[in-house]
Amino acid sequence: MQTRWPSPAKLNLFLYITGRREDGYHNLQTLFQFLDYGDTITIEPRRDGVINLLTPIEGVPDEENLIVRAARLLQREALRLGTLPEGAGADLGIEKRLPMGGGLGGGSSNAATVLVALNHLWQNGLSEDQLAELGITLGADVPVFVRGHAAFAEGVGEKLTPVNPEEKWYLVAHPGVSIPTPVIFKDPELPRNTPSRPVETLLKCEFSNDCELIARKRFRKVDELLSWLLEYAPSRLTGTGACVFAEFNTESAARQVLEQAPEWLHGFVARGVNLSPLHQAISGQAEYW
Repeated sequence: MQTRWPSPAKLNLFLYITGRREDGYHNLQTLFQFLDYGDTITIEPRRDGVINLLTPIEGVPDEENLIVRAARLLQREALRLGTLPEGAGADLGIEKRLPMGGGLGGGSSNAATVLVALNHLWQNGLSEDQLAELGITLGADVPVFVRGHAAFAEGVGEKLTPVNPEEKWYLVAHPGVSIPTPVIFKDPELPRNTPSRPVETLLKCEFSNDCELIARKRFRKVDELLSWLLEYAPSRLTGTGACVFAEFNTESAARQVLEQAPEWLHGFVARGVNLSPLHQAISGQAEYW
């Protein structure tokens, strides 16, 4: 039987770069919150051990696709632990709604959904910690999606502390450009010395994103989009971009601004949620998308 699983977007409600490490990576402090909007992963278990991708991406070999890699990784680990049912495989599909390279965590979320959902469907019995350890090998943001709770992240993003920021409404918009993460982190003008502060302090401060200055400087469309949104509500970049978001207290206020948006603005309205829709689905609190 085919099942449908949420693969939600995330926002970085704030992002501060507190230093550069010897290995070239950056230390940061950021706040992750999920959205009640995202992609949908379809999974139909198989009994012949095959992992089959129903929705290949042109130019990307199936074995390099993140959801295939996640499924095979779990398969190998469960086999090693002796918890993989004989012949456990799956047909995998994806309905994409999130833009690629938009800073919404789409690929990481897809991988996490496959790990969590297949662990449930195959009844492998891996713990959240075990799944998060597998996830970090697929991408830095995968563990926060695996754990499924809004979190304050430190280090290179691997140290997670669950938090409960206010669940606001957001107008999320894509400027129509893709921003490769290295472009932001290699820019000499990127702020790299924001003081490290306790999460309790940060939650009381006005939120901002240290990457925004560079994104606006190097990508004119990001600057235009933020300039337009800032006329209506507090707005900022998520992650290293390219998506930006404006925050509102009500859904109707967010939709009102979206209706006034110029034709070149492509966006959606969603609510910030502290418990991932994926984990709501696993626990039976919500229907699968």
